Amino acid sequence: MVRIHQALQSGKLPNSETLARECEVSSKTVRRDIEFMRDRMGLPIAFNGVSKGYYYTEEVSGFPNLQITEGELFALIVAEKALQQYRGTSFEKPLLSAIRKMEQSLPNTISLNLASLEQTISFRTRAEPILDLAVFDQLSRAAAQRQQIELVYRKPGQAKTEVRLLDPYHLANINGEWYLFAYDHARKDIRTFAPTRIQSVKPTGKTFPRPERFSLEKRLRNSFGVHAGEGAYEVVVRFDARVADYIREKKWHESQKLRELKSGGVELQLKLSSLPEIERWILGWGGDATVVKPPELRAAIRAAAARILGQAEESEALPANQGKTKA
Repeated sequence: MVRIHQALQSGKLPNSETLARECEVSSKTVRRDIEFMRDRMGLPIAFNGVSKGYYYTEEVSGFPNLQITEGELFALIVAEKALQQYRGTSFEKPLLSAIRKMEQSLPNTISLNLASLEQTISFRTRAEPILDLAVFDQLSRAAAQRQQIELVYRKPGQAKTEVRLLDPYHLANINGEWYLFAYDHARKDIRTFAPTRIQSVKPTGKTFPRPERFSLEKRLRNSFGVHAGEGAYEVVVRFDARVADYIREKKWHESQKLRELKSGGVELQLKLSSLPEIERWILGWGGDATVVKPPELRAAIRAAAARILGQAEESEALPANQGKTKA
C-alpha cells in the first residue's frame, strides 16, 4: 500500500495492471488494497475514466500510520506469545519479523502496560517436538509448490528406515505436533507422516496437481487425533465424579455428547473411525474412566492394564540394587 501511495503521489495515473506488475501481486490484490486505503484509511483516491488510472483528488502529505485500537494491539501481543507452536520451524523467524514490522508501524497514540502483559499472559507447551529445520523447510516448500518428493522415513517402533515416494498435500499442527499428509505412491493412498521421523527429503523434479476433493477437515472428521480409519465405532466412556469436571470443560471431539450420571460423574459418547488413539487417551485417566462400549475397546484397555500391572509386579520383584550404577 505504501508503494501504491507513492505511485499515486507521482501523478502518473497508474492502473491496477501497472501497479500489480510493479508490486509483484495480482491486480485483484491491488484493487482490494486501494479500496481499503480509500474506505478504511480515508485517503482521497479516485479513478479517472478517461486515462484509466487512479489519482489523489487532493494533496496527501504522507502515508498514514497503521490505525489500530487498544484491543487490536492487545491481540497482537497475545499472538506473538502464541508463536510457541511455531518455535523451531522455518515459520518462526518470518512470523516474528512480520510482527516486529507491525509493531514499528504502530502510532504513538496507542499505549498499553506491556510489562503488565508480560506477567499476566503466557503460553506453555508440555512436550515440544524436536524438528530438523532443514527437513521441515523442504516439506513446507514442497507442499506449497506441489513438488513430488522422495524421503527416507522410519516408522514408529522400527529401527530400519525405508524410502517413500510422496505427493505432499498438507502440513498440519495438531495438538502441538506437526504432521505431513501426503499421497504415498507405493500404498496408493494418503498417509500421515511425522516430520521428526524423516531422515532426509529429496525432490524428484516432478510436480503434481493437488486433488480438489482432498480436505483435511473431512479426512479427520471421525478421528480422535490424526489417524483416519475405515471403521465406524460408537464409543461410550464413563468418568468418575473426581475427574468429571475436566471432561465437561473441554470439547474433545465434534461428535461428542455428554450425559450426566446420578453419581456425579459424566458419560462421554463419541463416533470414531479408529480406536488406538482413544485407547491411549483413556489409559491416561487411570481408574477414573470406564469403557462401556465398544467391546473391542474394553478388551484393549483390559489387556493394556494387565501389561502395566505385570510390569509393575516384575519391577517390584527385582533386587533392590539391580539397575543401580556404582559410584
